[in-house]
Amino acid sequence: MNKKVVLITGTNSGFGWFTANSVAALGHKVYATIRDIEGTNADKAKALAQVENVTVLDVSLTDETSVKNAIDTIIAKEGRIDVLVNNAGAAMFGVAETVSTDDMQRMFDINVIAPWRLMKLALPYMRKQSDGLIINVSSGWGRFAAPFTVVYGASKFALEGLSEGLHYEVRPLGVDVAIIQPGAFPTEMSQKIQPGSDASVADDYTAIAEVPNKIFGAIGQMFETSNPDPQEVADAVVNLINLPKGQRPLRTVVDRSTGAITKRANDAVQAEFENVLKAFGMEDLLA
Repeated sequence: MNKKVVLITGTNSGFGWFTANSVAALGHKVYATIRDIEGTNADKAKALAQVENVTVLDVSLTDETSVKNAIDTIIAKEGRIDVLVNNAGAAMFGVAETVSTDDMQRMFDINVIAPWRLMKLALPYMRKQSDGLIINVSSGWGRFAAPFTVVYGASKFALEGLSEGLHYEVRPLGVDVAIIQPGAFPTEMSQKIQPGSDASVADDYTAIAEVPNKIFGAIGQMFETSNPDPQEVADAVVNLINLPKGQRPLRTVVDRSTGAITKRANDAVQAEFENVLKAFGMEDLLA
């Protein structure tokens, strides 16, 4: 197996932590981004840096200069980037109307613009190599716009839109773009879900005030029944890396509980999406 240079974001916990360890264990050279490695995430950064084949980079993904410096560092040391895993993200839960414009901006900065920033910087090197893989970690809520996850879902919808269109544009150039759609997992990200900052309207939603509790109750039951393991997402990343170029699926669902629903929706939309491409003279991009 050819050893690859792999850039993974959001590696201080959850999916990113497991993915960095799993990919490095295969002998690939992993560059793992963590924010504030001298402060808040110092312990996590130190632990990950001790893993063989892992180099930790201090990167603020919403800062253009910080991200560019990271890409420049990788190119200076390795001369290439083979795989980009956009894993870092933020979640928001609650009544949609409580979300301020600033809240919305922050969510899209982290979940959409930051991944695009990295894709934009990595693609020239991948195109030059005629070889590369971009994996964007979305969510089941990137397919369904659920109540109380409206803004988070909107950001994942946007990430999926970028990924889907780009998948067909760059595949003829030797670059694969793939989406992973995880379901609910007991990760640190799920413990850091934030509400909207405009609480002034919350009292007007008392008629549905108990619905969020029912949602969390259902998720708790899913965890007890299916016992989802974040390692499953890392395994999905490894599988995509191992698959031959051009044979990687656009979407991979990782969800023991409701994944079958998401898969059926993906398959139904894909069939009609291909008809749209054909209608607009893009059938060659389906090959």
